[in-house]
Amino acid sequence: MSSSGAPPTPLTLAALALLAERPMHPYEMYQLSLQRRDHRLGKIRPGTLYHAVRRLAERGLVEALGTEREGNRPERTTYEITDAGRDHLQSSVALMLAQVAAEYPVFPFALGEAHNLPEDEVIRLLTTRRSALRETLGEIEAGIGLVRGKNLPWAYWLQLEYLHTVLSAQASWLESAITDIGAGRFTVPATFTSLERETTP
Repeated sequence: MSSSGAPPTPLTLAALALLAERPMHPYEMYQLSLQRRDHRLGKIRPGTLYHAVRRLAERGLVEALGTEREGNRPERTTYEITDAGRDHLQSSVALMLAQVAAEYPVFPFALGEAHNLPEDEVIRLLTTRRSALRETLGEIEAGIGLVRGKNLPWAYWLQLEYLHTVLSAQASWLESAITDIGAGRFTVPATFTSLERETTP
């Protein structure tokens, strides 16, 4: 891993990856990420992307090529990745591919505490989540169809296939969970104490 500062974030790595393709200004990077649906992998906003690129420049991972103005538009500075930036991108991606990171998504926590809500409310909420997942899956499927139609190499849309597989599995699990809760499996016996819960694997 490069010793060029703080640990990388998905946003800074996304910026480096875009500049590894060709020099761009931040707004062009933002538009391209939207076209590729990269926003599904992390929150990308124009302001935060500009800030990320400035931080990368301060660390010597990218450098400005020049600033231009078109008509009444704001000045736009084009950046390119440096050799240090390319090394940082490669080492960071390599670590992320191999390492199982300690992540703390909120959904498993919410499931663990869902017994605090009425059963019918839990069913309603999980059904809402399932509908949202189905909509997201439809958008991902459309994206996969689009890139396949353009004959883009599989390596460029591998993440879409991964997201589709993971979200499909979650949607399938939700189907089963909603059915099980409706069948009465969700009821917690009145005699089940908090101590018993702590000793349950």
